[in-house]
Order: sequence, then C-alpha cells, then structure tokens
Amino acid sequence: MGKVIIDGNSLTINDVVNVARKGYIVELSEDAILRVKKARELVDKFVENEKVVYGITTGFGKFSEMVISKEETRQLQKNLIMSHSCGVGKPLSEEVVRAVMLLRANALAKGNSGIRLSTLQTLIDMLNKGVHPIIPEKGSLGASGDLAPLSHMVLVLLGEGEAIYRGERLSGRDAMNKAGIQTVELTSKEGLALINGTQIMTAIGALAVYDAKQLMKIADISAALTIEALNGIIDAFDERVHKVRPHLGQIRTASNIRRLCENSQNITRQGEIRVQDAYTLRCIPQIHGASKDAIKYVEEKISIEINSATDNPLIFSDDEFVVSGGNFHGQPIALAMDFLGIALSEIANSSERRIERLVNPQLSGLPAFLAEKGGLNSGFMIAQYTAASLVSENKVLAHPASVDSIPSSANQEDHVSMGTIAARKARDILFNVQNVLAIEMIAASQAIDFNGSEKLGKGTRAAYNKIRENIAHVDKDRILYKDINKSFELISSGDILREVESYIGELE
Repeated sequence: MGKVIIDGNSLTINDVVNVARKGYIVELSEDAILRVKKARELVDKFVENEKVVYGITTGFGKFSEMVISKEETRQLQKNLIMSHSCGVGKPLSEEVVRAVMLLRANALAKGNSGIRLSTLQTLIDMLNKGVHPIIPEKGSLGASGDLAPLSHMVLVLLGEGEAIYRGERLSGRDAMNKAGIQTVELTSKEGLALINGTQIMTAIGALAVYDAKQLMKIADISAALTIEALNGIIDAFDERVHKVRPHLGQIRTASNIRRLCENSQNITRQGEIRVQDAYTLRCIPQIHGASKDAIKYVEEKISIEINSATDNPLIFSDDEFVVSGGNFHGQPIALAMDFLGIALSEIANSSERRIERLVNPQLSGLPAFLAEKGGLNSGFMIAQYTAASLVSENKVLAHPASVDSIPSSANQEDHVSMGTIAARKARDILFNVQNVLAIEMIAASQAIDFNGSEKLGKGTRAAYNKIRENIAHVDKDRILYKDINKSFELISSGDILREVESYIGELE
C-alpha cells in the first residue's frame, strides 16, 4: 500500500488521486506535528486569558460581537457543527469524500488553525480506516468556506451523522466503533478549524482537473480517428504552422495528431481530395490547444489551494498573532472551475460536429449514418442525437456560477463565490464530454471499417484495435447504449490512452 506524508505544503494533485482512488495511507510529517502543537498552545493561552478572538471566544458571522466565556467554548464548537449541518441532495462520492478529508487534514497540518493534534489524527485515522462521512453535495455558498458540507464530515468525528464503512451505511457512532476509532469532543476553535475552508470545491476540482488532463489526450485520439475516417488533410498540423502562433497547447496538440497518424495511408495532402477541411478537423490544434492551456491554469490554481490555509482566524504562533482574514473565500477556485467547465464544453462541441460529419453522407461520402442497409437499419443516427443532447446540456451547465452572489449572515458575508456549485458543474460537464468522445470513437471506428483499417497510422491503429477488442463493428442495428458504455469505460479507466501510449510514447 502506498503512503502520502502530509505537511501542509507539498501535497500534489497526484497525491490526492492516490489517496482518493487508490487508498494510499496518510501520515503527518514530524514538522507538521510540531507546528500543530505550537499553534494549539497559543489557542489555549488565549482561552485561558479570555482574550477576545473571533471564533475562539466569540460567536460566528453576524454573532462575532458576542463574547463567549471560556466555560462555554466547548459547547460553542459543538453547536457550530450541529447548526451548520444543513446540506441537502445526493451524497458526494466516496472518492470525493476521501479527497475532502485529505485536503482538510493537509490544511490543518500547516499549523495555522489551532486544532489539537489528537483531533487532527482522528480525521486521518478515519481516512486510513475507510470511515467515509455522508456529505450532501448541495448547500455551500463557497465563501465562509464550505461550511455546510464540511460540517457533515465533522459530525462523524463526534459520533453523529452518517458514514459509509466497508460498503455499509451506518450511523456515525456505529461506523467509528466498528473501525475502532474514538470519537472526539471538540474544544475551543476546533469546530471552526474543521469547517472553515474550501476543501469541498477543491477536492471536486482536483479530481476533475486530473481527469480533464487525461481526457484532453483522449480528445486528440478521438479526433485523429475521425481524421483517418474522413481522409483529413495533414498539412494543417504541420509544425511550422503552429510555431508562428506558439500557444503551447496548440503546438502540443498538432504534435499529438502527427504522431497518432504517422505512417497513415488514409490521411491526405491539401489538394489531393480537397483544398481545406472543415474547422473541427483543420482547427483541432487551435480548439483543443486552447482548452489544454485553460486546464493548465486551473491545475495551477488547484495546486496552490490544496496547500493553503483557508481557515479563519489564522494563527501565527511564532508571532503570537491571530488575525481574522478572508482565506476561506472560494473566488480563486470558483473562477477556475467555471473556466474548466467552459474549456471542456468546447471539446464536446467540436467532437459532436465531427460525429455529425461522420454520419452525414453529404459531408462524409460514407453510407448514411454509417449503416449497412440504411433504412432497414438506423445505424448511428440516434447516437448523434445523444451527443447533441449532451452538448446542449453542457451549454447550460457552462454558464458561470461565480458571477452570482447572494448575501448571507445578515449581510456580514455580503459577497460569496458559489465555487462549490462551479466545481460540481465542471464535474458534470466532464462526464458529458467523456460520453460524447465515447460516441465519436465508436462512430469513427465504424467509418474506418468502410475504408479499411489496414491503412491506419501507428497511434490510431492502436486505438482502433483496442476499441475493436471490446466493441464489434455494427453490421446491423443493435442496442447501442451498451457499446457507448463500453467506449466510455475505455476512456474513463484510461485503458485506451495506455494502449496508445504504449505504441507511440506519452501524449502531451
């Protein structure tokens, strides 16, 4: 079993994926342990001296003017978690919940939150032993952190709420007992330290951006298959074209297409069949490349956020200084997630237009809807409908969440990010794009069969062969959703990407 050591500063997106999906064990670094202890000592000192500090000896939000006695600080923290557990909707997936727990633990490990080491260790024990709180996906404004959903995570630490343990949905207390983990009684600052942060939106975002990077390579493979099927003109991908407009994503996409189609006898040169291809063939480097560059920006923002202190107030123990700031505000992630959704939507837009080109005999020169005995058979007619439906849904989902704001807490919190909504939308768009590409890949493979697969390039041949190992040629109408699901699995599992890269090396 792999291991990830967290220190609050060096976590990577790959680490998040390994913990969330592969069950890697999590441990605190020695430096993190020392920082956590030092910050906690300062919190205890403030409580003992009854120093007025937001969230430690005061109420929250609009109640920040209400001073709480040291005798009531424990009840204050418990009340915070119970009152803030207001999430609704379907539970987040277990992989997202695992990512949330990891990111919250890593933020606390920075030593700016004032949590007790024992409480932090309980959260890590839950992660390592597979106690996964039920966290409803809706209810966060993404500004005072992801307060409502993170409170559901903390409920289980207290023996409240619900959790999944070894595939069974249990009460929080039963899950903790079965895992052999002692529940926690929160003390001063701890409730706020656990829920004031952007870990829900960032966890969803980290997994989504990881998948988006892989999906962009799949998009190049899928597009290359269509180029092969339609005798596309390779000149548009000439390196010289892209060096004079040197956007990195564009250059890399053109290179990928050239490598995928290397040695192909299907591709043509300008003027051999036609002078120009339509934009969704000719402009693949420009379209895909722009999305790759956008995803790179999102990746940078997520990488910063997963190693950030997003608590309030923040504790700087070396200076014995506590300050109430705004690092909980999700705007950096909200904008990035909206950008990710828009960038991915464009990939499905262009893919669907290529599917239409494949199934339309007036554009492809191939049998109508790629059907043998058309009329008796409908072929891929309705598969294109499905792609069009997903693309239209994406256009709705791509409307930015971050442009909206509703004041909360009696207008104390008068601008919110809606970052968690943006992250969930980006994740939904990603799923739709995976399905559109799944349809393009099987449609392109069907089209290639009419011209002969023996003419394929080195990379496209590997992709085509992998598809045909799992999905047969459609010689007469059959239930197509099963084929689409198999194609989707080849994409989401990474199987087709690994197969292609084993032949031509890593795509960019």
